Amino acid sequence: MNILVVGLSHKTAPVNIRERVAFAPTAMEEPLKQVVALPGIAEAVIVSTCNRVEIYASSRDPEGACAQLRQFLAAYHGIAADELNPHLYDLCGGEAIHHVFRVASSLDSMVIGEPQILGQIKTAYGYASEFKTVGLILNRFLHKAFSVAKRVRTETEIASNAVSVSFAAVELARKIFGSLADKTVMLIGAGEMCELAARHFVNNGISQVLVTNRTLERAQKLAAEFNGRAVPFDSYVEHLHQADIVLTSTGAPGFILDRPQLEGVIKRRKNRPMFLIDIAVPRDIDPRANDIDNIYLYDVDDLQEVVQANLKERHKEAKKAEAIVQTEVGQFHQWLGNLDVVPTIVALRKKFEDIRKDELEKTLSRFSHLGDKERKSIEAMTAAIINKALHQPISLLKQCKGDRACDGYVDAVRVLFDLTPPDPDAGDTSAEDGLNELPLKE
Repeated sequence: MNILVVGLSHKTAPVNIRERVAFAPTAMEEPLKQVVALPGIAEAVIVSTCNRVEIYASSRDPEGACAQLRQFLAAYHGIAADELNPHLYDLCGGEAIHHVFRVASSLDSMVIGEPQILGQIKTAYGYASEFKTVGLILNRFLHKAFSVAKRVRTETEIASNAVSVSFAAVELARKIFGSLADKTVMLIGAGEMCELAARHFVNNGISQVLVTNRTLERAQKLAAEFNGRAVPFDSYVEHLHQADIVLTSTGAPGFILDRPQLEGVIKRRKNRPMFLIDIAVPRDIDPRANDIDNIYLYDVDDLQEVVQANLKERHKEAKKAEAIVQTEVGQFHQWLGNLDVVPTIVALRKKFEDIRKDELEKTLSRFSHLGDKERKSIEAMTAAIINKALHQPISLLKQCKGDRACDGYVDAVRVLFDLTPPDPDAGDTSAEDGLNELPLKE
């Protein structure tokens, strides 16, 4: 059995293509059932995010299955195959396993180390489980992908450094103040960047949020979202001394805070530290304020430098994560290679043993005069014949585990000897007892 991936991502397709191939997260039942109804597709999971659309599947015919999945994506979304195919990739076996482990560990994300993708894959798996389009292979595979992602986050620092401007501001604030639990933040301006940064601050324990904006209604609305307080724009300077952290983004043509004003503010604060984050372009705060003792002023370029430095650290950690993924890929590929071989050998031995016992019983029933010694000798002889007859095919199956040719051998043995495929719900398929030769009784 092979694991397949067919899809596209931000690396292979622009957003105008990705949005046309996206699946609605609340309407997964129909596409999932259409995928598993395709000839040769045994199981399927559809992952659809803003940066990627991928189908994970299991099949015994990887080449045919990949072609069918490409056709499905084009037909389902009404896109010409010639237009879509250049953006698609298909992966099989070890390459597919490696790819999904990297995706789950956020090593293939637009921002390495971002945590959202793991949750998105878990959601996709939840839909596939609900609509019964996953079985033994993909259940085991995706649970393994989740554990690999957890191991990467536990054993590396890949997600520990802020790589967005808004979160970098929070990280710097923690370095200046330590805990943010008793701190107050003031937002000057109520735009998207201010709102996003405020959410990060609130999520990291800030105690109070003050909001001022030229439009008081907008300030009141944003303050209500954070259980904060709106401050009139024409008097916000009078409230600045209450703020430990000030975030500005107004779009004003010149400085709205100059050095003399901030010297007065820090004096009212009795020189308690104050962190100013100016993400406006043009800048809102006079850069000379940085010369004032206990005032720490960062503009958008300063924050970008922090982000770039943190990205470099994430890329260093990504090398450690890649080594973890590579090890886990080898282990899972070995499990997958053994999945069909072991039960096939068990079924083959059982088939011949059942035949041997039936024929032995018929024969011995006609020779009731034979003693125990003679009966045991005949039984040992038949067991030896079976062992010798099966030695070569079983040895070949044992040796081929994990090889590309193994599926062909397994399928041939099952067809030639009319073996029942292993039950996917039977649990662990590593029944080593079936690999031993039949006992030769004395």
